[in-house]
Amino acid sequence: MLTAQVAAPFYDHGTLKHREAAAIAQYDEAAADYQGAVLSGFQNVADSMVALTKDADGLRAAASADAAATKSLRIVQYQLRYGSVSALAELNAEQTYQQAELAVVQAQAARFSDTVALFQALGGGWWNRAETTGS
Repeated sequence: MLTAQVAAPFYDHGTLKHREAAAIAQYDEAAADYQGAVLSGFQNVADSMVALTKDADGLRAAASADAAATKSLRIVQYQLRYGSVSALAELNAEQTYQQAELAVVQAQAARFSDTVALFQALGGGWWNRAETTGS
């Protein structure tokens, strides 16, 4: 009986080797999953930062168009006051101005949305944690 207990680990040698190989494979799989999650996180941050850069460009362009539309509207209103253009020209200039204003608001909304996406990609909540002190 004692011989059977001593010999049992030798007979299980193949089983133990397979369990070891399975454990190593599980470890490798977990490491690969972790690496994938980290890479995905970095990709999300990079994508959000690129989107914010493009949003800034779009907002600048919309603000420039808004300034031009505002100036154009003022000129047309001045011309209407002195009879140089019709009321239809003023309506067209007003419509262009309103569309430019809307484009600015939409560009700001896109920027805010992508800022939120960046905060989420960075893990969210890290900027608003309550300070923990030892007292």
